[in-house]
Amino acid sequence: MTDMATLRAQAAAARSTDAGTSAMAVPRDRPAEAEVRFTSKLRAKKVLRDEMEWYEVEGYASSFERGYEMWDYFGPYTEIVSKGAADKTLAADPEVVFRFNHTGTPMASTRNQRLELWADDTGLGQRAWLNPKRSDVQLLIQAIEDQDVREQSFMFRITEGVWSPDYTEYRINSFDLERGDVGPVTYGANPHTTVSARAGEFLTSIDSMSPLVAREAYERLGRRADLASLRQPTPTPAAPEPEATGRSVSMLRTRLLVGQSDDY
Repeated sequence: MTDMATLRAQAAAARSTDAGTSAMAVPRDRPAEAEVRFTSKLRAKKVLRDEMEWYEVEGYASSFERGYEMWDYFGPYTEIVSKGAADKTLAADPEVVFRFNHTGTPMASTRNQRLELWADDTGLGQRAWLNPKRSDVQLLIQAIEDQDVREQSFMFRITEGVWSPDYTEYRINSFDLERGDVGPVTYGANPHTTVSARAGEFLTSIDSMSPLVAREAYERLGRRADLASLRQPTPTPAAPEPEATGRSVSMLRTRLLVGQSDDY
């Protein structure tokens, strides 16, 4: 098995060849204004605001100056968001909505002043006030309280970034939040855990998951499977994991997707 250091060296060499002499190049599958995701812990509580009760959900959607692993067509690399990368877009008062898993009906927005965004030394923070009468809000809050949903994320466009001289690190110096979103996600976006490490756990625990969480688990497995295929261009058949005996992602697809819509 190829170790991570070798994969990084191979990926860096491929990026260098592909980019020529341009240190501003970005990964092939991430154009200069690509949408990306970050995650951080979140918390929820009930508060009184404007003489009404709301669920307040707060956390950091991004951390500054802390590297995390990402993948492109060539392999792994480290990505870092620079401190100050959000300053320009926040100064422009962007329109941003709050929603679960980057899909579905918005639950709050900067336009109705029920979504606050800020940047500090830690990263990009957000605070949203959600209507407790909405059924989707009730479901989300229950999932947070049950710790089925423990992280949050946001979506934006990269407007300025640069590779390190050795093409092993990509730094985001500026991003645009206009018409983006923030909110809780079931699973973090950093693709560092492979299918082989987690598939058995997901498949054996799927019976105890709520339908919403189970479906997200399946989708996350699929994304990790795609990334895992990048690590080994000519993969060889692997022995099935004991935990997943008698089950497969194909079976899971049928179970989770038949009769279910995409509007959650």
